[in-house]
Amino acid sequence: MRIEPSGMACGAEVTGIDLAQPLAPGDVAALRAAWTRHLVLAFPDQDLDDDALERFTLAFGAFGEDPFIAPIAGREHVIAVARGADETAPIFAEAWHTDWSFQVVPPDGTCLYGITIPGRGGDTLFANQQAALAAMPPALLDRVRDAVAVHSARAGYAPDGMYGANDKGRTMDIRPSESALALQRHPLIRRHPETGVPAIYGAPGYIVALEGVDDPQGLMMELYAWQTQERFVYRHQWRPRMLVMWDNRAVLHKATGGYDGEARLLHRTTIGGTAF
Repeated sequence: MRIEPSGMACGAEVTGIDLAQPLAPGDVAALRAAWTRHLVLAFPDQDLDDDALERFTLAFGAFGEDPFIAPIAGREHVIAVARGADETAPIFAEAWHTDWSFQVVPPDGTCLYGITIPGRGGDTLFANQQAALAAMPPALLDRVRDAVAVHSARAGYAPDGMYGANDKGRTMDIRPSESALALQRHPLIRRHPETGVPAIYGAPGYIVALEGVDDPQGLMMELYAWQTQERFVYRHQWRPRMLVMWDNRAVLHKATGGYDGEARLLHRTTIGGTAF
């Protein structure tokens, strides 16, 4: 097994291992160490069916809950991140976020396997929030150190949200709900449960308010501008048959477009969370 860092703010490519086969305990330990160090791991040239994808996911923890998106037929824990060639709806997840941060116990990680990958566009961006916190100016750090963030899915998944009743012509099976209006509080600065490294946790979109700070709206926008700077970002370029896993405890991510007229299909699983 070989692990080659991306040379950017986070991310590494892993080769020399066949994920279609059950992983030996030593391989799981090595991959977990690499994952928590590099935060995003990409595995090219993997021939995975959904059984193999689920087995790989379970090597790193129990399945997490995926609300608001129906699983694919015959599966409970696999969802399709899909876009048709003629689809004109806004790109799914084209805003910085960490997956399901509005849950009581959000997921530790996400796994995404590329099945149909366009010949252009469709990169995924990852922003290293450990690096963003480590480089934060003392004056800004003092303002956010003890802040509590209020998270909610309402902007995306409430009936009147981005993917609600007015969202038409979308390939993905998104199911908005009034439950998206619920609020959940988490510390804005989160210490990684495995490495102890602190990070900024979350971004506007799922964060709807900050508590314990002066000028919460202004601070939220200042923080967003800081945490998504190019120097903290790894741009991932997809290839067919590539699996990517990322650490939701330490990175933000967002989708990008640029592949109009081409179909895109990836299968996704979620690694359940650690309470904090």
